[in-house]
Amino acid sequence: MEVDDQKSNVKKVFLVLSGKGGVGKSSVTTQLAFALYEKGFKVGVLDVDLCGPSIPKMFNLENGIINQSETGWIPVYYDNEQRLGVISIGFLLNSKSDAVIWRGPKKNSMIKKFMTDICWGDLDYLLIDTPPGTSDEHLAVMENIKTSNYCNYSAILVTTPQNLSVNDVRREITFCRKVGIPITGIIENMSGFTCPHCKDCTYLFTKQGGKILADNSNCNFLGAIPIDPNLTQCIETGQEFLATLKDSPCYTNIKEVVDKIIE
Repeated sequence: MEVDDQKSNVKKVFLVLSGKGGVGKSSVTTQLAFALYEKGFKVGVLDVDLCGPSIPKMFNLENGIINQSETGWIPVYYDNEQRLGVISIGFLLNSKSDAVIWRGPKKNSMIKKFMTDICWGDLDYLLIDTPPGTSDEHLAVMENIKTSNYCNYSAILVTTPQNLSVNDVRREITFCRKVGIPITGIIENMSGFTCPHCKDCTYLFTKQGGKILADNSNCNFLGAIPIDPNLTQCIETGQEFLATLKDSPCYTNIKEVVDKIIE
């Protein structure tokens, strides 16, 4: 089978974007992937945050190895059924402490390889975890999407409630509209703190910044995900949160977000 045939079997691509670093794009990408996987879909996660590849740790795949086949690179799989595959530059580094110190052209070349030379096979969803901003990496992803067979793609924007984050994500909306990326919707991450004992939610920052941004920008508001220490612990240890902590308030929120995305 040719690589182009492999690409054409990816039914839907979501780019997880934010103009602001530290809003939890990678953790949101991970939880969306697990939620889709739990629903029985076949899911791929592509980590193009080349300088900060945190996806392997979040899936507990830090020791994973990318293998080469006749048609391209084979993802590192989370499960024996091979329904959840991951690609990240983290798998290509000699050490966890290695720094990727590359100029734009080399980054663009690696992203092109990730976008064109991966043997995903049949995928229902491909989630692309991006670095913050609207720079070379984002343009390289879009250029390769538009020249490939990935014909069904859109963006999921992640923000936190604070105005500083909301303003940066507003620029990301402008970026999407200028380069022609449809926007599926906005997720507000770290939306308050959920007490692990009483389950009450305390808003540490401002409230509903993501919802207000969505309304003002004519975008769909997909939902809010609160801070939950249990979710943080799962992310740190690479556990499948939705399968282990179904009594967490985050469980319902993430499930509702994914239902809206599927719709």
